[in-house]
Amino acid sequence: MSKVRMNTELRNKLFNKIKHTFENEDTQERELYLQAREYVDEQYKSASELAKEVVERSYPVDDVATLRTFKKKYGQPCDVVAKDKCFYFAHNEDTDEEGETTETKSHFDFGLFGNLNGSEYNHEDGKKFAVAYYREELKAKECNPDIYAQQNENQDNPHKTKHVDQCMKALGYSSGSDEIGMAKEFDNPYFLDVIGTSYCRSRAIACTKDEYSKFEEWRIAKANLVAKHQSWIDTIQKQCDQLKIGLKAYRYLSEGIELATELGIQVDEAELIRTNSTGLTIYNPSNLASMIKGMKNKQLNNTREAKILARKQYEESLN
Repeated sequence: MSKVRMNTELRNKLFNKIKHTFENEDTQERELYLQAREYVDEQYKSASELAKEVVERSYPVDDVATLRTFKKKYGQPCDVVAKDKCFYFAHNEDTDEEGETTETKSHFDFGLFGNLNGSEYNHEDGKKFAVAYYREELKAKECNPDIYAQQNENQDNPHKTKHVDQCMKALGYSSGSDEIGMAKEFDNPYFLDVIGTSYCRSRAIACTKDEYSKFEEWRIAKANLVAKHQSWIDTIQKQCDQLKIGLKAYRYLSEGIELATELGIQVDEAELIRTNSTGLTIYNPSNLASMIKGMKNKQLNNTREAKILARKQYEESLN
């Protein structure tokens, strides 16, 4: 067999196999990302439990039950109890330079796409958190959860938009409040009863400075997961950039195989070619010959007897 020349499909197959190894290596960056995700789970548990205490302190369970009873009795005019997963928490324990009491408040959203900076309307950072948190699940759905990290320094473009939209659809994102799928499952445990039908920004819920700090710690943990995901993907991107340059320069598959071997990655050349749609047919002389022979419209037996038999069969078919 002659040396197999590289083509685009072989380069892509080899690239994806090596990249897959990069993504699953036990590196320091990957470990920090995994630790950050575990810490998010811990913080969500403690912060949501604290939120329940704070919210029920302002909206006692007995009052909520009474208002629901009135709603059943009087209908719409008493429909003032709602469930929510985002809250404005506020404390008044700080003072300004003149010694006057100041209010410190912020928006805390426990939903999967909740903001990371206190903004009630900016969900973009929340989307970054969501793809970092559900990375494996999105990979299993053939989405690219690393798209934000890969495109971190780029403006919006069709490639980025395409993959972000695929991730959001897989997660169950909605521009409104009716999340589905994974997003709905994630959000459900964090809904609490509140009194008042106005937007959450108009009903700041009182808490202590220490409680407020714990809510901030939870939100910082979410932002840290995004940062650790970014740092990990940055290292993979740098390796992949060099990998692309090398594979593009190689003329023969054997050079790519040698590179993989040097990186400690075992690649079966025969398997790589066998699963390739063009490499085996074009570059293997035996298979190329077989393919060409198969294109010929030949008679299997060209003897005089065979010709007479064929003519007889043809005439019989006309009768």
